[in-house]
Amino acid sequence: MQSDPLLTRIVDALSAVPGIAAIALGGSRARGTAHEASDYDLGLYFTAAGPVDTARLRQAVRGLVDDPDAADVTEIGTWGPWIVGGAWLSIGGRKVDLLYREIDAVARVIAACRSGVIEMHYQPGHPHGFLSAIWMGEVALCRVLHDPTRALANLKAGCTPYPAALREAIIRRFQWEISFSIENAELALARADHTHIAGCAYRALACLAQVLFALNERYLINEKGALLEAASLPRTLPSLALRTADVWKQIGSSDFRQILSIIRALEAETRALI
Repeated sequence: MQSDPLLTRIVDALSAVPGIAAIALGGSRARGTAHEASDYDLGLYFTAAGPVDTARLRQAVRGLVDDPDAADVTEIGTWGPWIVGGAWLSIGGRKVDLLYREIDAVARVIAACRSGVIEMHYQPGHPHGFLSAIWMGEVALCRVLHDPTRALANLKAGCTPYPAALREAIIRRFQWEISFSIENAELALARADHTHIAGCAYRALACLAQVLFALNERYLINEKGALLEAASLPRTLPSLALRTADVWKQIGSSDFRQILSIIRALEAETRALI
């Protein structure tokens, strides 16, 4: 990967902050699918015994950002137990997101995922919820930038190949919920509860994405764009992108029976694929 002067500048500044044990680049820039305007997503890993010195991080950030007075660095835990905390920054005119991760907790989650144990949690910013396996996916897909003790590199090595137990756990957890969401939406048809029907449709499609990613042994780390990506996977459903787009078109037309017909067909095809 070509050298990125902005990334080098950021890592040089943040790696000197006490408590930052490792820094990883995530998102599209780590996967090589970024475009010129793509965000920079950086994971800041720390240990339970040595948390990030957020006061020093705040100082380091103020020396990097375009507007020091607008730099807002959170304390650990401010964004909940799964997003944890961090900062949304503008550096050199680019959007840079920092996210805290406790490496000890991530290691425990990876061990659980490898054993087929996953958890789903309510989390703002994740409409379907935060699946614990996201932490494993972040490590698997990241580009390690700073890791003097190789703690993150060792975790990353344990994420390949994709665990069979995780594949089965995700399919088992989410396959049944596709049809369950359809049935819930059908109950709401009689009372014309359009918001509830749309919510059930979203849950069904989000579960469908989880199942397709697991079938393909791919880590899903965010609902955003997941169905479009699922449509391009080797094992997928015919015309998936067009059919899911049609769901939202029919929601706009209030043709809720057609919506559920589309999703029920997708669910049946997914069962056959499994």
